Amino acid sequence: MNESSHRVLVLMAHPSLYRSKINKAMRDAIKDTPGITLHELYQAYPDFYINVRHEQSLLLEHDFLVFQYPFYWYSVPPILKLWQDVVLENGFAYGEGGDALQGKDFMPAISTGGKAEAFSREGNNYFTMNELLYPMQAVARRCNMTYRPPRVIHGSFEQTDVTIQMHAERYRELLLEYTRQGAGIFEPKD
Repeated sequence: MNESSHRVLVLMAHPSLYRSKINKAMRDAIKDTPGITLHELYQAYPDFYINVRHEQSLLLEHDFLVFQYPFYWYSVPPILKLWQDVVLENGFAYGEGGDALQGKDFMPAISTGGKAEAFSREGNNYFTMNELLYPMQAVARRCNMTYRPPRVIHGSFEQTDVTIQMHAERYRELLLEYTRQGAGIFEPKD
């Protein structure tokens, strides 16, 4: 890989991956892909003891941070919340001297069991996905990262193998394009 390449770090947090067709397909689409580091938190830390310095070094080595997870009760799975609590320290990610993540890009990649229309004023979740992701936007802002539009696949229990594979391939292509172009992929095309 040349020096101008942009590196992507995907923090995957799915506590029961063996039951998830979507997250497995997304994982399989990007694993062993040059420029993309897949880091499965439940596999790396089954005891929930997170190596903070290792995680911070991974962040320093990458330009684009992706949180890949199933949407659990309007939030992230427990290990990803713990990761945020212990890794995004004052003096590292924010606060005085905490500029390690400044200028990096950040994006959630989420699967939901609910259909897209459930995430609306008329739906049973009432709030839009954008509103429910305000905490992710706040994390990015607090850490001086640039929040990028999330990749969301709704209705995970009703997706066909074909649509799951298509979603996984589009996800892979987005991340690969980032390794080549960086944040330019998010700029509007004329």
